[in-house]
Amino acid sequence: MKRGQTPPGLEFEAMPPEPVLDADNAAFITSGVSIAVASRNAGHVPSLIRAWGCRVSEDRRTVTLYVSPDQAGALLTDLHAGRPLAAVFSLPSSHRTIQLKAHGARIGALTDEDRLVIERYVPALAANLERVGHGGRFAEAYLEITGGDLASVAFEPLEAFAQTPGPKAGARLGRPA
Repeated sequence: MKRGQTPPGLEFEAMPPEPVLDADNAAFITSGVSIAVASRNAGHVPSLIRAWGCRVSEDRRTVTLYVSPDQAGALLTDLHAGRPLAAVFSLPSSHRTIQLKAHGARIGALTDEDRLVIERYVPALAANLERVGHGGRFAEAYLEITGGDLASVAFEPLEAFAQTPGPKAGARLGRPA
């Protein structure tokens, strides 16, 4: 391979001129949906963990998720190594699902604003789980944050896909107008 050449499989799109999230999808992913965030290591072994909330920047270009460092060790190692990220946002009561993809992420400490997002997220998802018959102890166990303080995982989504089960699953979401 020549100097300056991109290794096979690592070709990336440039940052899109507009954000990939429109206002409706940004509101959806911050509404108390179930969130899974994933990456992979150099050997393509996946790392996956659930997140406790989501914040979208005002310009809709940056998405921030919150994970437990104690539970997300492999994921954080992969992201620190510059591996790609995929995040899935799904509403249990309707199965509406969106997937975002990014080239990587920045790991950080929580801000006061992040803590407020998490405080709103947990009861919102618990209420949705209750609507589908998974309240009480299940919701408490599923939403329990263990291992101390969470870490933030911020990324710029480059691609967005509809993943709601059905004929449009896998379709790229259109860019905002």
